[in-house]
Amino acid sequence: MENISIRPARSGELAAVARLRWEWLIENGGESLGERGEFVRHFVEWARDNAGSHRCMVVVRDDVVIGMAWLAVVQRVPTPRAPRRASGDLQCVYVVPEARDGGLGGALIRAVLDGARELGLERVTVHSSPQAIPAYARCGFQESARLLHARVVGA
Repeated sequence: MENISIRPARSGELAAVARLRWEWLIENGGESLGERGEFVRHFVEWARDNAGSHRCMVVVRDDVVIGMAWLAVVQRVPTPRAPRRASGDLQCVYVVPEARDGGLGGALIRAVLDGARELGLERVTVHSSPQAIPAYARCGFQESARLLHARVVGA
């Protein structure tokens, strides 16, 4: 029987999370990614520098990180009724191919949403590929007529 847990990433696991991000990019057509070791070093430094705004949840099977999801927390402009406001953006949800279709991705998304509730976030958005929309919908995400986005040149 597999020993699986979903929990916040530990500092010592950030290199493994960086390797998952690398695999996600390759799987999604990433070319000319540069040198993997350099990316891993940069990613770990970035994750530590941004720990206050970006929270990583991982899926761990038998002490091996096999999935990740990030919650970017964005502070919002205060209102008189809500002096402290924040929203979240679900980012980089990934489970290794051999562990897919068993519910781990959905459990990971739900764990991130539980964390967002604990933080008191007003809403969580996600920018999804068309094939992943059903997974997000099963976890409660809905399309919104109020959410617009603009592509910024070079982004």
